Amino acid sequence: MMPRRTKIARLLADGNTGFDTTVMGWIRTFRNNQFIALNDGSTLHNLQVVVDFENADAELLRRLTTGAAIRATGAIVASQGKGQALEMKARDIEVFGECDPEAYPLQPKKHSLEFLRDIAHLRFRTNTFGAVFRVRHHVAWAIHDFFHRRGFVYLHSPVITGSDAEGAGEMFRVTTLDPINPPLTESGEVDFKKDFFGKATNLTVSGQLEAELGALALSEVYTFGPTFRAENSNTTRHLAEFWMIEPEVAFVDLEDNMNLAEDMLKHIIRHVLENCGDDIALLESRLVEEEKNKPQQERSAMTLREKLQFCLDNDFARVTYTEAIDILRISTPNKKKKFRFPIEEWGADLQSEHERYLVEKHFGRPVILYNYPAKIKAFYMRLNEDHETVAAMDILFPGIGEIVGGSQREERYDVLRQKMEAMHIPVEEMSWYLDTRRFGTVPHAGFGLGFERLILFVTGMTNIRDVIPFPRFPGYAAF
Repeated sequence: MMPRRTKIARLLADGNTGFDTTVMGWIRTFRNNQFIALNDGSTLHNLQVVVDFENADAELLRRLTTGAAIRATGAIVASQGKGQALEMKARDIEVFGECDPEAYPLQPKKHSLEFLRDIAHLRFRTNTFGAVFRVRHHVAWAIHDFFHRRGFVYLHSPVITGSDAEGAGEMFRVTTLDPINPPLTESGEVDFKKDFFGKATNLTVSGQLEAELGALALSEVYTFGPTFRAENSNTTRHLAEFWMIEPEVAFVDLEDNMNLAEDMLKHIIRHVLENCGDDIALLESRLVEEEKNKPQQERSAMTLREKLQFCLDNDFARVTYTEAIDILRISTPNKKKKFRFPIEEWGADLQSEHERYLVEKHFGRPVILYNYPAKIKAFYMRLNEDHETVAAMDILFPGIGEIVGGSQREERYDVLRQKMEAMHIPVEEMSWYLDTRRFGTVPHAGFGLGFERLILFVTGMTNIRDVIPFPRFPGYAAF
């Protein structure tokens, strides 16, 4: 059995001295054959381990290199040096795993994010990515905490599905059929009846439809799981595999849905500010340095912490899509043709530049847009009385644009069926979904929150591939 270790985060948080303990971790630096900066991933900060180099074995000192994993046992004492309040006077050190300093790519210097993406299997050991993934953990915990406190049931929606919740068709096929010589029907098409599940199946793009089934029996449910999009997009905002949070609630309308989403986002941000201070400070300083290389007009008007506090301190503006279009149409950037996608008429699908203008320039606070044109939204969104708009809503944040998308769901059987037929959604295959409208239908609503988009916002990182442990995107599926 391994000796019991004390996490460095606990040692530094308690601040106590005058006792013996054992720590384990990886060496960040080793100076003057005497001072080890040890990190175990539990905190941004290192513990200084002082080696009695005059009495230490020369072979041991040779093995204490950057990247090596060690166990150190000794006394925790007040530090006489600068930069730390306490340190360990080591009396025993064991090297678990050596690290060749000539071959180890993470030397004690600044590395670019591009370089670290090339060695993604090691980037967890850097300060930046340690901070990102500790914050990611706290955001996930805050989400579960929020819904648990409100009595929601955590529902695991399927990863393999026979339905396309978004109707976009950008899905990854799941099959065990021979890719070279698959069985064919008499008409020459692939015969999926002979596949593993007896039908064509794909990786899910959303857990919403299944969550609706749960909500229409359990009242309040949420899913939190991986989703997949076979979209050939190589941008800083898209992944082929990402995580989604999707609550669905019975006996509510669009306004209730907006309230729930705003409350959830504020709960998460408040939790991060209260529990991730050191990591957020590091990420803020990284962002400041990154923005020094940008033209002045492209730099953020707020620091990372100011941006997070900004979302806490301001009620979200609630604006109809029609009002937003009018604002954008007469805006200076639109008149001077500075928008890449000019706003000319009602019905346009808003782009990130439009969303950011509304948040950062016009309203000066987060914005909830609602009542979108029916023709640009999904089949399951409730048709409004004007028959032109649906009870949909998007939440827009500074620096990122849309972060939440949701709607009141269409609970009327006849209306939903008509919409499905008009949008070429296979009605017979979706009979299970329509059954929830045939048997005890109720008003209900929900939304989707892209987890990685939220982590981008909270950490100030600018590439979505840097906020997920193992990114998947076109041409890349390492590990």
